[in-house]
Amino acid sequence: MSRILIVDDEPTIGWALRESLAEQGHAVEVAASVESGLEACRRFAPEAMLLDVRLPGRDGIEAMPAFRERAPDAAIIVMTAFGDLDTAVRAVGAGAFDYLVKPFDLERVSHVTERAIASRGAGGQLAPCARGEDAAFVGASAPMQAVFKQIALAAPTELPVLITGETGTGKELAARAIHAHSRRRDRPMVVVNLAALAPGVAESELFGHVKGAFTGATSDRKGLFDLADGGTLLLDEIAESPPEVQVKLLRALETGEIWPVGGQASKKIDVRLIAATNRDLPAAIAAGEFRGDLYHRLRAFPIEMPPLAARPDDLDPLVEAFLGRCGAGGAGVDAAFLEAVARRPWPGNVRELRHAVEYAAVMARGGAIGAEHLPPVAATTASPARSTAIAAVGTPTDEVVEDAVRRWFAVHVENPPAHGSAEGPNLRDRLVDLVERSIAREAIRHASGNRTAAAKLLGLDRATLRGKLADS
Repeated sequence: MSRILIVDDEPTIGWALRESLAEQGHAVEVAASVESGLEACRRFAPEAMLLDVRLPGRDGIEAMPAFRERAPDAAIIVMTAFGDLDTAVRAVGAGAFDYLVKPFDLERVSHVTERAIASRGAGGQLAPCARGEDAAFVGASAPMQAVFKQIALAAPTELPVLITGETGTGKELAARAIHAHSRRRDRPMVVVNLAALAPGVAESELFGHVKGAFTGATSDRKGLFDLADGGTLLLDEIAESPPEVQVKLLRALETGEIWPVGGQASKKIDVRLIAATNRDLPAAIAAGEFRGDLYHRLRAFPIEMPPLAARPDDLDPLVEAFLGRCGAGGAGVDAAFLEAVARRPWPGNVRELRHAVEYAAVMARGGAIGAEHLPPVAATTASPARSTAIAAVGTPTDEVVEDAVRRWFAVHVENPPAHGSAEGPNLRDRLVDLVERSIAREAIRHASGNRTAAAKLLGLDRATLRGKLADS
């Protein structure tokens, strides 16, 4: 049994958390303000705390030093209904063990709390993260919350980061956010798109060259590594780097040294490397197009940017943000516009959505923005990764589903269950149960384990979804 303190001014949340944790055998107290929470620390000596951010009169994260003074060994879990990058960075910077975004599942709370208790005395607090200008991220969905947390954890380290994801998902924004919250934030961040460099000049552009190294090299020239010295270098489209560049990148990562083209000696360099790609690097390694040792060096801290299709709850906030940034939307947005946005596939992800919203704002000429103001759907806008996936498995049309049902039905009619079998003879009920369980599991996967988001995606309440999963 462990002692757990909950600091939250919402009575229903405090009651639900107390009942759930007490049922697991923990001693639990609830406080509704920072002041009462500090008093509870004095007499209750909690081993773990669940601390809300928005509290009456005082911010929970700002009060964390006071809580640490009263309960220095307690692992603190931050709770918030405002799951943005700034909150994630503030929580990490204050040394929170973890943070939870409301609404959350009680199962998730239990799992995080158990880990927090186990971490006491084992350096379980998150490393402090420097503050800086926030990157333009919008998203309260579970996939984006995971990204925010990874950025906050990666920023204060010196580990190389590999950011993967489809085109338009915000890989460069993630890299800029890591730099902005790192100790290098006052030093340069240099961005280079390796796909835009001709193979013959890529090595010189990155590492520099000395006079006479090749025809036209009339003087010494510094490369992008030199320009990024002390700061961060983002290597976008890393999969397009030529073999000779890959060799030199591996050496730079292993030794902290670069070798200018034509140079007779290496030079020390202090650069934090971030790489990004929309390609499948393991497949490129298998095809002999990318070095496996470089891949594992770059992937010291991997971050996967979710496609827009995996975060439907973020569509409306993104539209609102894009309209606000272009000074539009003053006359309002028709519900039909948001419905049309929700129906589109957006294979170009957030970038495509932003351009479509900006186009619509111009077409509306200051009036209400409607569905008719969206640009026409492009004939071919699918990303390479998405196109490959569709080609591999086929488009899941209604006809494909109907064919699968026919084949399932035929098999089970020809092989009926034995009389008295637990499966029962009702083929319709069996098929409906199978489909409902499959849909429920797929929704949970799609929502990255967030059952509230999964239930919303299916149009169910959480209790009904829980029942579907319990039957599986």
